[in-house]
Amino acid sequence: MSSMEQLYQQLILDHAKDPHGRGLAEGHAAESFQVNPTCGDEVRLRVHLAQDAGAPALERVSWEGQGCSISQASVSVMSELVTGATVPDVEQLGETFRALMQSRGEGLDEDAEDRLGDATAFTGVAKYPARIKCALLGWAALRDALAQSGAATTKEEER
Repeated sequence: MSSMEQLYQQLILDHAKDPHGRGLAEGHAAESFQVNPTCGDEVRLRVHLAQDAGAPALERVSWEGQGCSISQASVSVMSELVTGATVPDVEQLGETFRALMQSRGEGLDEDAEDRLGDATAFTGVAKYPARIKCALLGWAALRDALAQSGAATTKEEER
């Protein structure tokens, strides 16, 4: 295992042990509950919005969940990444993360990985199709909650 893979693995374990954004907070614009039927992982995520110069921004997300370290760490990293971002930027980050999960572990270009920050730690997860849903669980909840809030700018993809 390369030192980068070890670093990524440690980051995932750290976020799983000490998750950011965990704990449901009131004052949310919308909530989404998602379950991965394959393994039973689940997350309940709330979006807290703020108006920022006309464009809605994600003040923060709050969440509760249970499941494997990948699903819990992914939603933790995501909550850090999207806090304070405008909704269009959050949607773009979600698309970029989904592209990373479809890369089969090859990763993305440097610009995309820079935008994802710590979320690039999940590059190795993309090598394991059974684990991709775990990493995407929180992102699916975020996309659903944004759609419910009316703040989403893109059409919900048909799955």
